[in-house]
Amino acid sequence: MKTITTEKEFREIIAGENPVVVKFYTTWCPDCVRMDNFIEDVMAEYNHFHWYEINKDEFPELAEQYQVMGIPSLLLYKNGEKIGHLHSANAKTEEQVTEFLRQY
Repeated sequence: MKTITTEKEFREIIAGENPVVVKFYTTWCPDCVRMDNFIEDVMAEYNHFHWYEINKDEFPELAEQYQVMGIPSLLLYKNGEKIGHLHSANAKTEEQVTEFLRQY
């Protein structure tokens, strides 16, 4: 998963035609660490998405703009629009994440 390091990079990534998954996380979040334990398998299964991550603490204005209230959260974008959002409360297991992604 590639880390997004600037707001400009974030905007360019989400503007593309191909669907992308952006994981909002923080370094102090235990649920983010738990997700890291299984996300590689999910990424391999759903490799038609491009996968990125962004630290919510470093970009609070983006988190607010896209209603990221909890972490980790997975957001799907295509053509600059958010097309899906898996909130942190529903992103605790591999099954929850794959069920969400299956819709897209």
